[in-house]
Amino acid sequence: MGLPETSVKEAKERVRSALLNSHFSMPEHRITVNLAPADLPKQGGRFDVAIAIGILLASQQLAFSDVDQYEFYGELALSGEIRAVNGILPILMSATEQQKHCVIPIGNQNEAQLVANANYVVAASLHSLCLMLNGQRALEFSSSISKPASFYDYDIDLIEVKGQSQAKRALEIAAAGGHHLLFLGPPGTGKSMLAQRMATILPELTEREALQTATVYSIIGKDIDGQQWRKRPFRSPHHTCSAVALVGGSSTPKPGEISLAHNGVLFLDELTEFERKVIDSLREPLETQKVTISRAAQQCEFPANFQLVCALNPSPTGCDNDGRSSPDQILKYLNKVSGPFIDRIDMQVELPRLTTAELQSQATGESSQQVRERVCRARNMQWQRQAKLNSDLANRDIQQYCVLNQECLSFLAKVTDKLALSPRGYHRTIKVARTIADLSEREQIALADLKEAVAYRAFERLINRLTRF
Repeated sequence: MGLPETSVKEAKERVRSALLNSHFSMPEHRITVNLAPADLPKQGGRFDVAIAIGILLASQQLAFSDVDQYEFYGELALSGEIRAVNGILPILMSATEQQKHCVIPIGNQNEAQLVANANYVVAASLHSLCLMLNGQRALEFSSSISKPASFYDYDIDLIEVKGQSQAKRALEIAAAGGHHLLFLGPPGTGKSMLAQRMATILPELTEREALQTATVYSIIGKDIDGQQWRKRPFRSPHHTCSAVALVGGSSTPKPGEISLAHNGVLFLDELTEFERKVIDSLREPLETQKVTISRAAQQCEFPANFQLVCALNPSPTGCDNDGRSSPDQILKYLNKVSGPFIDRIDMQVELPRLTTAELQSQATGESSQQVRERVCRARNMQWQRQAKLNSDLANRDIQQYCVLNQECLSFLAKVTDKLALSPRGYHRTIKVARTIADLSEREQIALADLKEAVAYRAFERLINRLTRF
């Protein structure tokens, strides 16, 4: 009892068979298993081992005095084998805080090793677990320790992208300050290539960030590579995905793509091909860095601190000046993306077509590692100055850390009127200028920094150009 779903109700048959095949007897009288709290729906097979241990203790087939200091997790096979379950990472983190020991399946051991200072016992079967609890075999505790950062090579590199120096510069600025970025340009100009290389110029995840991201993956049962767990996630959902797949949900709330991209990059290619309501569902998570999913039975909150990178063509034909689309047709096409959503993107960069000379050039640009070193230095400056990235600065922080002289204020006032920037766009432009100054290792924002930040408002300029006709 306790709102069990079908998978939990079937535990009675799994537990019965596992006990018999592990050389124990099943009590013949009625057994009541209470899964508290009663108003929270229960699902999955992770209760099996705990139920079996409870039955053995109640029927005095097992004597273990310290049972209150242990938590038991695992799904039982009919043979008594203990199988892996989802969500071991948050389980171990909570148990460690409460100074309790966990008994977990051997299949979850690789995940468990990621939690520092966690004490747990790994069990392969119910029979071997009971031998340990009865004292016939020593309890073999495993204690996780903090893993050092792992150094690895990406399969892709920024050096592979030819030309597009302004777009590469914008990518570096966005990575340094955690700014959201939109690439605007004809097909074949390198929008997707650049977006895919965003993760290669970002610093490795800290242990705390890596645990946060790994916990989301653990909840839905995705494999976690212990050698690559410091690698920032890169998610690129197809434009046919639903709002539930992107944000999270279903009858039993589960994390979506934005939570799987937590502390990493979410790339939306062909932005105008997404349904408008799907794109607009990102507006709140972009501001709050979390998503709250409410259902009649329960409410769940998942982390969603991701860096958004988008790409779109400037017209339905691919290029806004090829003469195949009128300004009205282009505006109708661009209106598939709402103004409030675009307003939340800090930087918008227009990519021109590459010339034949650029395509055939053998010159090589900077590698991802070279750019990443500058990004790390800029981020370190931000953490030392304000204990957060520039993209996370609140309005009161802008007044303290982004002081503009009178010349900069006058220039920004003219730009705001000309491009019709919203208050949000006004402040985001200042934050981008702050990042540009950090990359140059300057304490004060210069007029040149502000002019460069304004140059990354390509979408507004395109709209102004189209509405003049």
